[in-house]
Amino acid sequence: MLNSINDKNNNSYKCGKKSCLGDYIIKPTYPNCLNNFSNFSSNFSTTGPTGPTGPTGSVGATGPTGATGPTGSVGPTGPTGPTGPSNGILGPTGPTGSTGPAGPTGATGPTGATGPAGPTGATGPTGATGATGPTGATGPAGNNVVNPYSLYVRSNTVGGIGTQSNPLPTISDALDIVANNGTIYVYDGTYPIDETTTLSKNNITIQGKPNATILLTANVVPLLITGSGNTIEGLTFTSDNPYPVEFIQIGGNDNVIRNNIIYGPTQSGSSDTWVVNRGIVTQGSTTNNWIDGNIIYSLRQAGYLNPNSTGYITHNVVFNTRGWVVDGALFQFSGNSWGEPENAVDIALLSGTTSGVPYSSIADLQQNNSEATISDQR
Repeated sequence: MLNSINDKNNNSYKCGKKSCLGDYIIKPTYPNCLNNFSNFSSNFSTTGPTGPTGPTGSVGATGPTGATGPTGSVGPTGPTGPTGPSNGILGPTGPTGSTGPAGPTGATGPTGATGPAGPTGATGPTGATGATGPTGATGPAGNNVVNPYSLYVRSNTVGGIGTQSNPLPTISDALDIVANNGTIYVYDGTYPIDETTTLSKNNITIQGKPNATILLTANVVPLLITGSGNTIEGLTFTSDNPYPVEFIQIGGNDNVIRNNIIYGPTQSGSSDTWVVNRGIVTQGSTTNNWIDGNIIYSLRQAGYLNPNSTGYITHNVVFNTRGWVVDGALFQFSGNSWGEPENAVDIALLSGTTSGVPYSSIADLQQNNSEATISDQR
């Protein structure tokens, strides 16, 4: 039995007997307990501590469903479920959702390879001509360079230097500066000669243009060749009077006289009374000279071939002369022809000329040269 109890203020109370209701009557220990009961009441709670929970009773019948409460707010989206099998049947495409806001522009990717060029467009109209710019400063004067391997000659020029635009006045001037293996080009015109021009260099070509004429005006040989390997081509040789000289004298070896025209002024009477002017003369013992394709006429002799000189006389046309005179020389004649007026004789073989090759057969010599008239004096 509970004898005493303390209130919350730690006052001690005595317990009396149990009431008929089974409750204990609490009596305060203070003398005036009735007066002080209110103190007890305020200082002590009448409810005891909660007892242990009794066993759960049987479930009662389900009550009627209450009214639906308001819809709660949408909960957060749950995690994405696993992807279903890929071979499932596709469901119908749902409606397209509204376009979301544009995302930020990504970084510019690398430049791609240049594509093929497109076709050229049509040319646009020409623009207006711009204003002329100021004149630049005058450049330095150029040099008028002479090429010694290619010289030019024109008659009656003054102060020429041998270029095509500023030619020399005479062949002799060009021979002074031409280099071996060079060429002298002689323009058309008349070139008076009153002294001998000597070609002593080697492998020089004197190339005449049409109507480039060498006019002999004195009793001298106009052209003397002492060098070797030279070529005289395309010139015309004549004289103002019959002079007892040859137009070309060959004193070197391996020279070529080709495609020239050589003639003298008209002489009256029989050709055996004419002044002894000649087209070409070879010096004795010169070798391998070639006289080819020339036209020679109205001279005492087409040419005089001195002893032991050698070479070829081919494809020439000779008329109104006393022909070629062979004085102990060894030249092969071939393909020559004869015009009108006829020569007194076409080929004369003087005493002392070999009876062997190339003159062993007069018949062959005639046949090889347009049935030449031959005077055999051997």
